[in-house]
Amino acid sequence: MKANISEHLIIAVDGFSSTGKSTLAQDIARHYGIRYIDSGAMYRAVTLYALNNNLIDQQNSNIKEKELEKALDKINIDFKRNTASNIQSLYLNGKQVDKDIRQMTVNNQVSHISKLKFVREKLVEKQREFAREGGVVMDGRDIGTVVFPNADVKLFITASASIRAERRFKELREKNIEANYEEILENLKKRDSIDQSREVSPLKKAEDAYEIDNSKLTRKEQLEKALEIIEQQKS
Repeated sequence: MKANISEHLIIAVDGFSSTGKSTLAQDIARHYGIRYIDSGAMYRAVTLYALNNNLIDQQNSNIKEKELEKALDKINIDFKRNTASNIQSLYLNGKQVDKDIRQMTVNNQVSHISKLKFVREKLVEKQREFAREGGVVMDGRDIGTVVFPNADVKLFITASASIRAERRFKELREKNIEANYEEILENLKKRDSIDQSREVSPLKKAEDAYEIDNSKLTRKEQLEKALEIIEQQKS
């Protein structure tokens, strides 16, 4: 039986790249029967758009910022759930792009795109719009600090870089996406550095967030710990 929960409850799940934030957030949303929003996937979608439209140089990560800013109004991002499979997918301008946004080409550029102020402002506006439609569980880097500083519950997820790289490598291989462990590990470390040092909405733990180190936790154990925290906050 699902716990009694307000349809307008907002749960923020922040943390480092590849800590399993999305998996946890989806599990929480499924448990309470509220909507899940992957904010990181939204930045990946903008990155994919930039790559597909030659707005970013893959060699040196130079971005055609003025052109990208003008193009933002043409970028439509939405999440739709398949009623038959109960699986949620991301759509970029009407096209499902779940697999496309997980390619290494996107991984290598997403931190450069997501640190742009005009990109963050546009997507934060969209994220808040999603929340106005009802209760949500949203994961990302700045959900509890910037997007929803007054969220009902804030969780901050951590894990060692090596464990995160192993998980990411396994995930990609299971999806038949070509992957290299060392490249993934280096990419994660680089993204951590960029995310924590960027001027706009840097990755940091909110003062009132509860930290969960899931390095040695199973998916079930992680969810149980998160639900315990949420129920304590609700009571």
